[in-house]
Amino acid sequence: MAQESHRLPYGDGRDALLSAVVEVVADKGLRGATYRSVAARAGVNHALVTHHFGSMEGLLVATMEWSVRRSIEETGLTGVADFEGNFADSLIESVSAEPELQLFQFEMILESRRNPRIRAMVEHLYASYVETVEDALKRRGLDTDNEASLAIFAALDGLMLQFVTFGNPAKIRAAVTQVGRMVSALGEANGTTGEPPAH
Repeated sequence: MAQESHRLPYGDGRDALLSAVVEVVADKGLRGATYRSVAARAGVNHALVTHHFGSMEGLLVATMEWSVRRSIEETGLTGVADFEGNFADSLIESVSAEPELQLFQFEMILESRRNPRIRAMVEHLYASYVETVEDALKRRGLDTDNEASLAIFAALDGLMLQFVTFGNPAKIRAAVTQVGRMVSALGEANGTTGEPPAH
């Protein structure tokens, strides 16, 4: 991985385990996530996994939901349609600070090809991201649909995969900015200005 990895902040108990799963899976892949490895990374007794989540699968479900919420908040994805703003900078900075969040999700995506139970988690992950993009476009007065939102998110998703793999923030930032121009062109094609609708 090209970026320097920064330890995610830990809370107590439950939050510590969620953060630990992200780190372990980012470092060792999903098969490296065991009761003991996660508990050791969190600095807690492995019995807390069953206490808080019931099972390792329950822990993975909770971690996926937590990681998606955190990614949306930290990357500023809700501002994807603010093409005159600093969305590209916010995205690059947040992924640089916590690449483990993206790596964890990419590992889960790959594993979902082999595991139907994880596939359901991944489908929910993508639905959350695409819905966030679609809501952002609508707030800008852009008449879009799920397919356009999916395409925009897919572009950003692929760029972040390249970023956590190869680095080169300047190149990736330029590409994210180009996605913003595509969003702007979407508004022009639909005969809208890209300005938030008046209330």
